[in-house]
Amino acid sequence: MKRLMNTVYITTLGAALRKDGENLVADVEGVERARVPLHMMASLVVFGAIYVSPALMQSCAAGGITIVLLDRIGRFQARIEGPVTGNVLLRRAQYRASDAPIEIVRGFVTGKIANQRAVLMRALRDHGDGVTEKPDADIALQAAIDRLAHILRRAGLADLDLDELRGAEGEAAQVYFGVFDALIRSPDAGMGFRTRSRRPPLDPINALLSFLYTLLTHDCRAAAETVGLDPAVGFLHRDRPGRPSLALDLMEELRAVLADRLALSLVNRRQLRAADFERQDSGAVFLTDAARRTVLTAWQERKKEERRHPFLDEAAPLGLVPYLQA
Repeated sequence: MKRLMNTVYITTLGAALRKDGENLVADVEGVERARVPLHMMASLVVFGAIYVSPALMQSCAAGGITIVLLDRIGRFQARIEGPVTGNVLLRRAQYRASDAPIEIVRGFVTGKIANQRAVLMRALRDHGDGVTEKPDADIALQAAIDRLAHILRRAGLADLDLDELRGAEGEAAQVYFGVFDALIRSPDAGMGFRTRSRRPPLDPINALLSFLYTLLTHDCRAAAETVGLDPAVGFLHRDRPGRPSLALDLMEELRAVLADRLALSLVNRRQLRAADFERQDSGAVFLTDAARRTVLTAWQERKKEERRHPFLDEAAPLGLVPYLQA
């Protein structure tokens, strides 16, 4: 099985990244703060104004290490990568499959709904005697679980067309996020959840989810490219210039188990509090620098956890799941 390699995240403003031998070295104010062997890296993600030396860029490109540039709040800016080495025959097969993707889309949709339902069932099981102090939360959760089971059965029917499957996915998301607030057990009044908001996120929970989804998108895009697939040609998500549709497809079934559960753990264990978020004049809410580091550390640890892959029937770290699915 493929080895789980490191994704290195650099968040310190003003840091300088350089190559020393076969190592990446991070300097802050002229003092070495970190050193990572290049052969242990899969990718490098930098946030904001951070210097990356030309020699390091060249070595990363030659070694298949992607450099991703994000702004301070985690929005994508650019990617630096070497020559594309994808299998042209595989990609031609992918393009043909994208013209009739119904069974592949069914797999994405049913996987996503099943995982969303599993998150709700786990919350009800772990905290069955009142999930939260919110009235009737357990009743609402059970109703959502039952509704998702109905949508899941409908999505598995062979007579559904592509638009109907997309509609089932959208309905399931509405049901799932409709009870998401019941899963939050933070004592902070500002940590509630009303509805999913993006571009920009309008509350702390949405800010946390959006940040985790950005990290997951990166991993799924890297996974598609690693096995030789074209990340821009998807099945569930329609093609759009500049959008990594296949990466977005791959992440759909992984959102709930990788990102959403981690977000809930960080909030419910009080590792993140309301003070860890900052609100801009526009109403947008983002993680502070310190909170972002907390999330990145937890994300890396989460990816090391192992589960048995049902198809391969062997244990694999969660960080390899995007690669295995690709």
